[in-house]
Amino acid sequence: MTWRLAQDDDGCPVLETARLRLRKPTMADIEPSFRFWSSDRSRLMGGPWTMEKLRAETQGLLDQWAKQGFGLFTVTRPGSDEGIGGIGPFFPDTHPEPELGWSLWNPQDEGRGLAHEAAAAARDWFFATSGHRTAVSHTDPQNHRSHRLCERLGGVVDPDAPHPYGDEPNLAYRYFGGTA
Repeated sequence: MTWRLAQDDDGCPVLETARLRLRKPTMADIEPSFRFWSSDRSRLMGGPWTMEKLRAETQGLLDQWAKQGFGLFTVTRPGSDEGIGGIGPFFPDTHPEPELGWSLWNPQDEGRGLAHEAAAAARDWFFATSGHRTAVSHTDPQNHRSHRLCERLGGVVDPDAPHPYGDEPNLAYRYFGGTA
């Protein structure tokens, strides 16, 4: 997967792929993401969330960017700043290691390879710039679509990955820097 690195006006990375643009999130992304996070579509990812929970999670993502220089990206289409998903690495203080995650906020964007395109670019950028050599994706055992994406991204099941989500069901996939 090829991508090009650019920067926004604040010097933050912007990844551009054939069909997508990945940028640092803003509080303006709350409205488009709330349709997903407040719906039953988010149930295999810890949802549904209230608006208060979403605001706190978004602020947490912004804090991660400030602290670490990386975090989940907001995915847009070229020429638009409207978010269609959140994809990439994140590493909250509650996690023992970085996680690669994704959500596409509109069902019509699913099944078109967009999550794979964005996640592959974000994964490769993360490994090339962060100094981390591995990352994981924690998935619900019933989230078979995410499992297929993990495998397409080169992830392998890691039953020993530390699990940061308490007693929630978990199937962890591990990625290694340099995975194509």
